Amino acid sequence: MNRSNAMRKIAVFLVIFSFITVVASKSFAKERTGEVTIHFNLNAPAESERVRLWIPYPVSDENQTIYDIKVSGNFSESAVYREGQNGNMALYAEWDGPAKERTLAYIFKVKRKEVIMKDFPKKEPPFTTEEFRSYLKPTSHGSTDGKIKELALKITKGKRSNLTKSRAIYDWIIANMHRDPNVKGCGLGDVEELLVSLGGKCNDIHSVFVALARSAGVPAREIFGIRMPKGRESDMTKAQHCWAEFFEPGYGWVPVDPADVRKAMLEKQIADTKDVKDLIEYFFGAVDESRIAYQTGRDLLLNPLQAGSRLNYFMYPYAEADGKVLNEDLFGFNLGYKISFREL
Repeated sequence: MNRSNAMRKIAVFLVIFSFITVVASKSFAKERTGEVTIHFNLNAPAESERVRLWIPYPVSDENQTIYDIKVSGNFSESAVYREGQNGNMALYAEWDGPAKERTLAYIFKVKRKEVIMKDFPKKEPPFTTEEFRSYLKPTSHGSTDGKIKELALKITKGKRSNLTKSRAIYDWIIANMHRDPNVKGCGLGDVEELLVSLGGKCNDIHSVFVALARSAGVPAREIFGIRMPKGRESDMTKAQHCWAEFFEPGYGWVPVDPADVRKAMLEKQIADTKDVKDLIEYFFGAVDESRIAYQTGRDLLLNPLQAGSRLNYFMYPYAEADGKVLNEDLFGFNLGYKISFREL
């Protein structure tokens, strides 16, 4: 065999090997498939003339497929609406006139895959901050100046890239914050208060990550959703979960979940972060296959427009009766709903 033929065969082998390696690496991403049922027997005054309900409505994207959607109930009308600011979707239902019962069942199937983004570019290309303006601005619960900005600049001192800044903030949160099991729901995410208490649930911890990242000039956002529980069948009424993402130029939106690191440390009674190195590395650039993404954005106006004030975030159902808010708080556990999960 002459040298040119040998080199040609080696080149072909390398191409095939590279292809097999890529396919094999993708096959390691885990997947889960399940059916989610959300059932309402809405807790609203029987004499109400107009009752309205908004439910977070997940859609298919590159990481999840939503299918076999079914909606039933005794509502007067229902539809799916998209709001313009963040593109969030809601299943909306309305009941006209007094009624003893107001029922709704919303069922969908989901196929969700693990997200792994670890192949970071060696050099970050520049990006236009104007394009990411909405992911750099403050919210009513998370400022990007004052003490928050001062802390962000301290944490990221000497860091020049979005990747190194985000990693520094991620590591600081894991080292300094903790999960507080006494916080209701997923927390309210008031960053200034959290930087004093340093304890909270997933929304609290990721609100801090987003506020610090934005203060350091890194586009960031929370992803609100719900977690598929373990087991073949289970209740998931209070399984809501959120994580965060930062934008890496030349690569895309990268997921992080320092809250799940701190949750594991609490549940396993681990005090030293050195004992969870694998988790720390995993949740910087990856999230597992057991979560369903709903929405993003804070200080929200729904579509159709709610009569109440802007929502802190939209991860729980929201309802009104004759223009009055029915939720006793952001989480709305008083509304009369149950969410069930079945593995497929």
